[in-house]
Amino acid sequence: MALPIVKNTIKEMFTNHLTSFEKLKSFKIADIGCGSGPNTLLFMSEIIDTFYTLSNQNNNQSPEISILLNDLYKNDFNNIFNALPLFYEQLKEKYGHEFSQRCFISVVASSFYERLLPSKSLHFVHSSSSLHWLSQVPENLDNKGHIYMAKDCLPIVFDAYKNQFNKDFYSFLNKRSQEILPKGKMILTLLGRSIPEPSSNDGCCLWELLAQSLLDMVSQGLVKKEDVDSFNLPFYTPYCDEVKEIVMKENSFDLDKIEVYKCNWDPNDEDDYNSIFNKKKSGENIAKRIRAVSESMLVTHFGELPLDMVFKIFAERKKLVGALDHHRRLQVKSAAALATGQADGSAQGSAHAKDEPKY
Repeated sequence: MALPIVKNTIKEMFTNHLTSFEKLKSFKIADIGCGSGPNTLLFMSEIIDTFYTLSNQNNNQSPEISILLNDLYKNDFNNIFNALPLFYEQLKEKYGHEFSQRCFISVVASSFYERLLPSKSLHFVHSSSSLHWLSQVPENLDNKGHIYMAKDCLPIVFDAYKNQFNKDFYSFLNKRSQEILPKGKMILTLLGRSIPEPSSNDGCCLWELLAQSLLDMVSQGLVKKEDVDSFNLPFYTPYCDEVKEIVMKENSFDLDKIEVYKCNWDPNDEDDYNSIFNKKKSGENIAKRIRAVSESMLVTHFGELPLDMVFKIFAERKKLVGALDHHRRLQVKSAAALATGQADGSAQGSAHAKDEPKY
């Protein structure tokens, strides 16, 4: 969803003469929270293809392309490194030897809530499906029986999560504002909510089902209740107005555009209301996706845990099957385009840094 926005934004940076393509020696891009799967290479491929197209439009002249990949230390960067020889070979075959030699890829392993690069060293920043992950679980959180926000949580729980997101997102913008050049651009895509109410189904439903699955394990004597009570997710899905408010408060970026879009938690479910809907199969598919993003945290907290059983319960719960009738397209993402002077339903936006960023 966000790739077309990314490619168009880069093209517009040159067509609107924010940057001289012919005179620019190097264009530096950061992919924040890059992960280690195929989408990482896909992003790089699309960026390089965009520059190849621009090169053909400018007498085959092109700046060097420097792509910096960032994620936490525990990210499997070796998976990316092992794929690079083939990646570079494919670049050479597609674009020719000379152009492929102008593409450079490097890595910085660190939290994106901290400084990553020298001041004024980036032209463009991209982050997809990362910023809904908080730097930590809110401190002193009393949320027994839940692992995230839920409809029957105390108001203090909702406030704690919102405040942690506000703090983290403000810090992210502040750190990036110091690293991006004047007239630089940033595209951020993150999971969000379609309505302001934080206990809405699109924000909490699936995580509450995971909490209930863990409590089922407690009732079977397979998990300790105190372990469930002490486990909370470092996660928050903001409403788009919350994103706008923090951008305005931090005041280093202009918000060019923000879009909200919806996509399916079940990637194999046809986006067709007239299609035959297999609730059982869709429940299993969604359970696999939730497991993929939560397994490492569950193992770290609970130790040896029969995860197959946990997610079998998750997929089979009648509440999940009922929820899928109405909320199977709940994944909401926000994409923001920011400028210096920025995925189930999803929101998208863009912003740019101001010419004189305030730190």
